Amino acid sequence: MIDIDAVLKELVTRRGSDLHLKVGRPPLMRLSSELIPSEFPPITAEDLRVALQRVLGDAALGRLDEEGELDASYEIDGVARFRINVFKERSRFSLVARVVPLTIPTIEGLGLPAVLKDICQAPQGLVLVTGPTGSGKSTTLASLINHINETQALNILTIEDPIEFIYDDKKSVVRQRQLGTDVKSVTEALRRVLRQDPDVILVGEMRDKETIDLALHAAETGHLVFSTLHTNDAKQTLDRIIDVYPAEEHPQLRSQLALTLQAVVSQRLIRRADGSGRIAAMEILINTPNIRDLIVEGKTSSIEKAMGGAGDYYRMQTFNQALAKLTTEKVITADEALASTTNPNDLKLMLKGFTTNAVARTTEARPAMKITKSF
Repeated sequence: MIDIDAVLKELVTRRGSDLHLKVGRPPLMRLSSELIPSEFPPITAEDLRVALQRVLGDAALGRLDEEGELDASYEIDGVARFRINVFKERSRFSLVARVVPLTIPTIEGLGLPAVLKDICQAPQGLVLVTGPTGSGKSTTLASLINHINETQALNILTIEDPIEFIYDDKKSVVRQRQLGTDVKSVTEALRRVLRQDPDVILVGEMRDKETIDLALHAAETGHLVFSTLHTNDAKQTLDRIIDVYPAEEHPQLRSQLALTLQAVVSQRLIRRADGSGRIAAMEILINTPNIRDLIVEGKTSSIEKAMGGAGDYYRMQTFNQALAKLTTEKVITADEALASTTNPNDLKLMLKGFTTNAVARTTEARPAMKITKSF
């Protein structure tokens, strides 16, 4: 019989990020992005049932049998917390557990840009942390909330599914509500949250139109709202929000977004050059007057260029600028950077010492001229 606690402890010891349990396979561990079979024996259906009983308890196991899928959290004292998802495939349950460290990482400890601290000082507005599944959004959000907790005397309310990082009150008061146990739905929690005297609100994810409406309303009424979306960059994030609404509402929504948005932080995890793990490469959009105008006018396709051109003053950066910086500092390799970008040609120019503006000017003025290197 497999001891689920022993398997989870081994995952943490090996600095893995995720554990997969599937009947007929040994426990699988995600180590530096690769899913590797462990040395534990293959899981039987009985093993999995015992593991589920251990991590879920009787009440949640009953809900799982009824509903067929469940999110939960589990903690091993002194080791880590784990975000658990259990689901059915081919009429059998499978489990995926994500490691959540007991110690909340700091902005500095994660190697994140210092401008994120300034974003945390905003008195109100909407801050979105975006990226694909497994890109570290929850960890980044936790570092931001923890920074506020350590530096400001505020009331912080979170709505999570499930609760991952646990915050101790420091300068702030932090109240964490879990869907399913503390509140029935995100929308119900958001409708009531304004009566709870919040300064900062964390919504785990903006999943639908009603959640977006309520989050924007909270941001408009003097609160700093943090949330996430599964989008790859700032442009896609804004387009995704706008596309949730009917076309006739787009002008009003663009105006609303332009007024309430503080920042969009989009990230992907890249392997470090020294093999010690992964680091977040971040695109950072700050809602400057120019960006605000582009949002109102519906010119989201021009946002990346505006970000790249105003980066030094407003401390914005595109993904390629972030990748180029990490590469030149030898934090990641050029191969990893090129494998991660959606615009490899632009990144190659940056890595060779070209500037995007110089290339654009040369191309527009003399299409046939060979591009020369800038010194």
